[in-house]
Amino acid sequence: MSSVTACLRKYSAGGTCMSMARLDGKTVLITGANTGIGKETALDLAIRGARVIMACRDVEKGEEAAASIRRIYCKANVEVRELDLADTSSIRAFVQRLHREVDHLHILINNAGVMMCPYVKTIDGFEMQLGVNHLGHFLLTYLLIGLLKRSAPARIVVVSSLAHNVGWIRFHDLLSQGSYNSGLAYCQSKLANLLFARELARRLKGSSVTVNSVHPGLVCSDLVRHSTIMSLLFSLFSLFLKSPRDGAQTSIYCAVAEELHSLTGKHFSDCAPASVAPQGRNEETARKLWDASSELLGIVWDH
Repeated sequence: MSSVTACLRKYSAGGTCMSMARLDGKTVLITGANTGIGKETALDLAIRGARVIMACRDVEKGEEAAASIRRIYCKANVEVRELDLADTSSIRAFVQRLHREVDHLHILINNAGVMMCPYVKTIDGFEMQLGVNHLGHFLLTYLLIGLLKRSAPARIVVVSSLAHNVGWIRFHDLLSQGSYNSGLAYCQSKLANLLFARELARRLKGSSVTVNSVHPGLVCSDLVRHSTIMSLLFSLFSLFLKSPRDGAQTSIYCAVAEELHSLTGKHFSDCAPASVAPQGRNEETARKLWDASSELLGIVWDH
């Protein structure tokens, strides 16, 4: 590797979580943990001693990922569970099983996502990107919030994206039934992630459950597989992309860093506070999205 290439790699890697915190006796749940930054996050937290539940839509791929983690760290306590965020019945079944199997949940990392896929609906009729990236995690968190509170101090980490900067919540056509643009729908879902994290943090103040969102950076992963243009761009500029391990650092930081034990409602990138677009700071939009999401899912938050 040339010195120029090495410098580019180092530059693109971004921040690194320097915390040496242990997680012995702690239980962690990570969605989409079978690949990319989710898998790397699972590996890191398992090495720290946590019991890591890898919630995956594809159980076979999840087991392959868990096996690879155990090959790297033979003492890893990683378990794979089936969770399809595009199906509310799957989410509810997953949580019911989880309640039977665990007494505590200390860290929830809402990591799974889809990006720029063709227009398709979830089992429940939601546009796929908003359905999986936002509504699926919204319901999952709702069903787990009681367990998190009982396990406090606890942390919720929501993986958003820099794409929130160009996202808008289209309340007049939230599910893209009137028109659909895969890129704009993705940006809307990432803005929804950020607004959800901020509103949930506001509602949970005083509970010892913190909520923060992260931008992992531009990561070399299969997330762009649905977009030919994005796949080409990622290929051309691969030297400027983070590896999945580098992309996982901010999620790990928000999950374990001692200095964040009481910090909530913030946004991070490269293991440091990051700016939020004006539409991501709008409290009225956040509350309106919260109400619309609850209505779509048929739930009432009374926590």
